[in-house]
Formats: sequence, structure tokens, C-alpha cells
Amino acid sequence: MTIGEKITKLRSERGLSQEQLAELTEVSRQSVSKWEMGRALPQLDKLTKLCEIFGVSADEFLSDKAPQAKSGPRKNKYFGTDGFRGEANVGLTSIQAYQVGRFLGWYFSKNYGGRRSGDRPRIVVGKDTRRSSYMLEYSIVAGITASGADAYMLHVTTTPSVSYVTRMDEFDCGIMITASHNPFYDNGIKVINRHGEKLDDETTALIEAYLDGDMEALGVNGNDLPLAKGDRIGCIVDHVSGRNRYVGYLISLASHSYKNLKIGLDCANGASWMIAGALFGALGAQLTVIGNEPNGLNINRDLGSTHIERLCRLVKERHLDLGFAFDGDCDRCLAVDENGNVVDGDGILYLLAKRLKARGMLNGDTVVATIMSNSGLDTALADCGISCEHTTVGDRFVWECMQKNDFSLGGEQSGHIILKKYATTGDGLLTAIMIAEEVCDSKLSLSSLVESLKLYPQYMKNLRVKDKAAVLADEGVKAALAEVETMIDGRGRALLRQSGTEPVIRIMIESESEEKCTAYAEHIAKAIAEGGHVLG
Repeated sequence: MTIGEKITKLRSERGLSQEQLAELTEVSRQSVSKWEMGRALPQLDKLTKLCEIFGVSADEFLSDKAPQAKSGPRKNKYFGTDGFRGEANVGLTSIQAYQVGRFLGWYFSKNYGGRRSGDRPRIVVGKDTRRSSYMLEYSIVAGITASGADAYMLHVTTTPSVSYVTRMDEFDCGIMITASHNPFYDNGIKVINRHGEKLDDETTALIEAYLDGDMEALGVNGNDLPLAKGDRIGCIVDHVSGRNRYVGYLISLASHSYKNLKIGLDCANGASWMIAGALFGALGAQLTVIGNEPNGLNINRDLGSTHIERLCRLVKERHLDLGFAFDGDCDRCLAVDENGNVVDGDGILYLLAKRLKARGMLNGDTVVATIMSNSGLDTALADCGISCEHTTVGDRFVWECMQKNDFSLGGEQSGHIILKKYATTGDGLLTAIMIAEEVCDSKLSLSSLVESLKLYPQYMKNLRVKDKAAVLADEGVKAALAEVETMIDGRGRALLRQSGTEPVIRIMIESESEEKCTAYAEHIAKAIAEGGHVLG
């Protein structure tokens, strides 16, 4: 067994992703990938660190026998909360994409049961504009058809459109090839169940078992899944009509002509580059569009919801009424008011919550947000007679809370907004339509619609640390945090959070002034430094 194979085995047993192991060993994700693929060996100090992480001795690690990790719960190896994501052909290869397609084609063929007329399951596939999306798309489709299912191709489209088409056209599942707001060299595979939601953990675990060659977990004899033969081999079908019906659905939700609205759109050179303009053009808006010239390498580059500055300038300089910025796969939307100011996910939740409540459509008079939403949102909603539930960060957790309690509206500060009546996932275009509808209905500017929302100044300080868990367990750090919470006295909040992908502790402070935010954050940072936790 090679050292690379041992690292992969131990990492899997500890339930660590490549990103998490890279964080613990203080190297890049690419370095871990090279170790596991046998392209490089860890340096001596990193080898020592690996032994420490996995709880094995150097002799055990370097012997011919396969070592066993001493502890740690099993977690997903490839799939996170937002699918399988990694650098294209490094952390996510075309071979793995083919295997995902092979599994899904086999799994749904095996569990088909004649739900529709016809004799094969159907899987719909979309992609964003990354260069590697085409490579991964053809690999996945080859796997699907080789296992006996039919693959329907939406081509370049948005994640919400795949969710919509999967649900409305009764596909067995949907696949979206995207890395969302990540740079072009990353990519990912999102699998969507037939209800338009993210795939369940049990089926995801079976995909991972197949990726690791664990045929026993699948109940299959032999070294691989059976291949379809003869007329059982799947078909590939162009399904661009499904994407067009999705656009038609969004158009049907608008009750106004937007001919008097001057709207700026930033499509991030991503999945919405054609759809967004076609949608708002059909509704009559006077459009100015940027980020609609994808070349495979420029998705999210200095554009979109994560780089909204250019759209802010555009709206202000051209005297537009409002602007919308989307991310790479268009499941996020941030807005810009007529003065060039950003209206983030908190502002959008506030606006839409009031809209739904006024129409008797806000179930339980409650909105679902995450712990990262500004405290000012809770205060402003409370003034309107609306409660706010908070979940951990991630639109998946927002949706789970909405499903469990039958809430109508939820979302994140980053612009993932879920309107349950219309969609099962965050949808940037749907969000933009609903904001434009409120502007038309109220005959007010966007800035006027959110002027009662007073957000606390927010300050974030990131510290690179040796051990994130040790920071949170440090009594001196706990004491400093308690002191800050006492000084804030309910007019804001203090939050310590671990980064999920870096050796970083995030100190987030909300208070009445930027000066207080900075002072409180530095007070906690000093305690972390005095505890000897800071790297470098």
C-alpha cells in the first residue's frame, strides 16, 4: 500500500475532505491531492503532522500494512452540503464524473418500477459556462446511458431551472454541473431528486461507495456495475425546450410590464448569461447587461454577486432604477438600488417578508434566516409583527427548516432566497422578478422599500490559528467573548465561527458603531493571541 493510498484511507476513515485535511496540515488542497495520487510525498514535518492527525505512529504509517485511524466519525468523502466540488481534473476528474453518471443510471434503472410509460428512467443534465463543464457533462452523460438510462441535456442553464424541470417533467433526478460562485478552474456536480430538492444522504452515501469501489455496499457481485447492452443502452435527448418552459414559467409570475423600469443585470459570465436578458427583455424592461460574454475562463471574475461593485457604479452612473447581480449558477441574487447601494439577502428577505405578509402568504408570520444574518433584520421584522428563525449557514438548512415548519420564505445574507410557493431552491431570477413586482406594485423606489431596515454596523476579523477547536475551548477566549457580549448589552452581537475550509477563526461583531465593532473584535483577538493560538 503506497503512502498516498494510506492517506486516502485514513482521511476517509476520519471523515475528512481533502480541504479539511489540507487545513489541518497547513498545505493547499492541491498538495493533498498530489499526495493521494502519488505525484508527491509529504515533507517530514507534514508526515509528522499526518501521524498526529490520524493517531498513528510513524512506523505504522510507513509500514507495508494498512494503518487504522484511531477515532473520528465517518463523514462524506466527496459530497458536501452543496454537491461534489473540487478543482477540475484534480479534486474532481472526468473519470469520477463518468462514475457518478454510471451509478445514477444504474440506480434508477434498478429502482425504476415503471413510474411512467416507457421502459427507461430519465435524468436531466444542465451545466454552467466553465470550460470544464463540457468535459464533465459528456462524461456524466456517457455514464448515464452506459448504465441504461436516458440523458436529457438542457445545455447551459441555471441550477434553479434544473430543479424546476426535474420536478415538473417528472425526471428521476437532475444533475447540475457547476461550482457556483467559485473561480473557473473549480467545478462541481449537484444531484437533485425528483422533487427538485438536493439528493438525500443515503443515496449520496451509495454514490460515494461506488466512487471508492465498494461494490459490496451496493449489493453487486464483481468489480463494477453491469453495463447496458443492445436496446437497453440509453438515449441522449436534446431538452432545450425544458429550459424555455422554465423561462416561460418565470414570465407567467410577473403581473406587470416593466417597460418603465431601467434595469441593470450582472450575469457573472455564468449560467444566466442568456436567460436573464431574455426574461427581463420579454417583460419589457429597458436593459443594460454586463457579464454576458462568457469564454469558459471568466465566470465570476470581478463580476456577479460576489463582486457587485461594477454593477453599483453602472446603476448610479446610468441613472437606472435598480440592478440585479447573480452568481455563476444563478441560485443567488443581490440587488442594487437607484443610488447604487447594495441590498443584500437580509434586505431582500425584509422586503419580501413584508410583501408576503400583506397578502396573507407568509405562513406563521415567520422568516427563516441563518446565524450570519444581521441582528437589525430581526428588529425590523419584529416591528412588522414577523418572527425570524435562525439556522446554521447553508441554504440546505434553511430549506429543511422551511419544510419542517411549512414556512413560506427563507434565505441567506449572500442572496440565496427561497420562496416555497414557487420553487424548492434558491432562484436568483425568481428573486429578481419578485423584487421588481414589489417596486411596480408599491410605486416606490427600492431604497424606499428597505429604508426602515436599520442594519447594525458589522465587522469581521479573520485569524489564522493552529487549532480552531482549541480556540473555542480556551477559557480566556470565552471570558473575552462574555465581556464583549456584556458591553454590547443586546444592541448587536458577537460571534466566533470556525472556517470550514481554512485554519481560520472568524470574529464577527455587530454593534452600534463601526468603532465599537472594531474595538470589540480586537479585544477578542487579543485573547486569542495571548492564548498562543495564532499562526505566524
